Amino acid sequence: MSSLSHKIDFAIIFSVNHANPNGDPLNGNRPRTDYDGYGEVTDVCLKRKIRDRLQEQGQSIFVQSDEKKTDGMPSLKSRAEADEPIGLGKSLFVFNEKNTPENAVKKVCEKWFDVRAFGQVFAWKTETKKAKKGAEGIEETVAGAAGTGVSIPVRGPVTIQSAFSIEPVSITSTQITKSVSGEGDGTKKGSDTMGMKHRVDSAIYVAYGAMTPQLADKTGFSDDDAEAIKMVLPKLFEGDESSARPAGSMAVKKVIWWQHNSKSGQYSSAKVHGSLTVNADGSYEITPLVDLNPDELDGF
Repeated sequence: MSSLSHKIDFAIIFSVNHANPNGDPLNGNRPRTDYDGYGEVTDVCLKRKIRDRLQEQGQSIFVQSDEKKTDGMPSLKSRAEADEPIGLGKSLFVFNEKNTPENAVKKVCEKWFDVRAFGQVFAWKTETKKAKKGAEGIEETVAGAAGTGVSIPVRGPVTIQSAFSIEPVSITSTQITKSVSGEGDGTKKGSDTMGMKHRVDSAIYVAYGAMTPQLADKTGFSDDDAEAIKMVLPKLFEGDESSARPAGSMAVKKVIWWQHNSKSGQYSSAKVHGSLTVNADGSYEITPLVDLNPDELDGF
């Protein structure tokens, strides 16, 4: 399968109503904001949702969340080194003249969609075993040397920026109580029965992304792969419900998809993204760019 043949830019416009789109664990799980009060949803959070939607479509995903993993693997290392069909086996990550890091990169990109799309760093320590040798009982390492390990960087062609709200967000914090203590003998309520929930009352967010053919050539990311991402973006928040994000509280309004006519692109991503103006009510305007007509997809 040939790699991506055209540069692609895209934007995702989505709404948040009485939900916590991305909590900050260093700030009491309040919705993330920048210093000016604009709401933020990190690129990591958005890629997690894209991975989940792709996984639901049957794509092979390397970075699976614990709650949605389908192979029972406890770690990324375990998944990578597992035998087929789950992983690629430990031998792939033992390098010699016949098996190079470049060969490993090719194999992991062929195996996992998210690796060839977003990239990944395969990094972990090698297992070290010691055996006693000789009458003096001198120990020597027989498998793996101290300080050695696996480190394989894969740079992906698909990049996504953090999403930011169009206007500063209003955050409501609500004191909550549990009806039962998590610990104790039940004679009195513990301190853990008290808690806080935070939500963004109402806001429109926009995120931008791009796909670079030059990097796709190295990972094997194809036109079909780009189409698979295009198809899941309108469904980004389906199946993502939680107490912090109740069903229907977050919705994709529009996906704007610009496909250039060449690998190098007709315009820079900055100029393409700058041609989109999103308003606080979710409406938008696109400044026309010569010979670059975007697809406008409705949310699911």
